[in-house]
Amino acid sequence: MYNIIQKRKIWLSLSGLLVAASVILLVAFGLNFGIDFTGGGLMEIKFLGAKPTTEEVKTALADLDLKSLTVQPAGEDGMLLRFQDISEEEHQEILKRISGLQSKNGSTEAGQDGREPRIDELRFDSVGPSIGEELKRKSVYAIFFVLIAIVLYIAWAFRKVSKPIVSWKYGVVAIITLFHDVLITIGVFVILGKFFGMEVNTPFVAAILTVIGYSVNDTIVVFDRIRENLPKSEEDFESTINTSVNQTVTRSINTSATTLAVLLSIVLFGGHTIQPFALALSIGVFVGTYSSIFLASPLLVVWEKWKS
Repeated sequence: MYNIIQKRKIWLSLSGLLVAASVILLVAFGLNFGIDFTGGGLMEIKFLGAKPTTEEVKTALADLDLKSLTVQPAGEDGMLLRFQDISEEEHQEILKRISGLQSKNGSTEAGQDGREPRIDELRFDSVGPSIGEELKRKSVYAIFFVLIAIVLYIAWAFRKVSKPIVSWKYGVVAIITLFHDVLITIGVFVILGKFFGMEVNTPFVAAILTVIGYSVNDTIVVFDRIRENLPKSEEDFESTINTSVNQTVTRSINTSATTLAVLLSIVLFGGHTIQPFALALSIGVFVGTYSSIFLASPLLVVWEKWKS
C-alpha cells in the first residue's frame, strides 16, 4: 500500500511547476504552426522515368529554405510536396531541381518537348491563411464542447455518490487534469518547435483530442473504484481514496506501458508525417497516466478538506 494521497503536496507541486512552465513557454515562444494553419502551397508531380526517393528530393531542395516542407509519395510515379508560400521564381526553381534529379537517376524518357527528361506538374494549389484561421477556430470549439460533454457525463454517472463530495465535482476535477495533460503536452511541443523545428498541424489537434479521451478514461477508472469503495468503506475519505488508487495503479501503468510501446515504435520507425502525431500521443498518454494517479484523486481530497 503506497501513501500516494498522503504525499499529495509533492505531486501537486510538481504538476503546478510543469503547467506554469508550459504556459510561460507558450506565451514566450508560441507553437510552430505548419502549413495547415499558416497557409502555403501543394504541388503534385508525375515523374516521367526514374522516380527519386523522398530523401533525394528533400536534399535537392534543402538550400532553398522552404518552410514546412513535406514530401510524400503519390502512387507509383507521383509525389506530393507541401510548403509555405513561395514566389513564382522559387516555384520554377523547385521544378528545375526535381527534373534534374531524373537525369542523375538515369532517366532517358523525354518530356513533351522531346528534348530532355522532365516531370509533369499535375497541380499547384495555394492554401490561404484564412483556412488556417478557420481550422484554429474549429479546433477550439471542438475541444470546448468535448470538455463540457465530459463534465455533464461524469456528473450524471456519479450522481449517486454525493457524500462527502457532490457528483459534479468529480467532473470538474477530471477537467482540471485534462487541462494539465494538454498544457504539458503543448509545452513540450513548444520546445520541440523552437529548438528542433517540429511543426503543429491538424494531426496534432487530433492527437490532443485523443489524449483528452484517453486521459479521462484513465481518470474515470480510478473514480469508479472510489465510487465502489465509498459506501462500504470504514475508513475516512482520504484513506478510502488512497486505497482505491492503490487498487487501480497497477492496471493504469500496465495499460499505458503497452500503449506507449506501440506509440514509441511509431515515433522511432514511422514516417515523417506520422511521427509528430505519435509523439504527441506518447507524451499525452504518459502525462495522462501520471495525472490520473497522482493529481485527480489528491485534488478530490484537497477539495473535501477545503469544504470542511
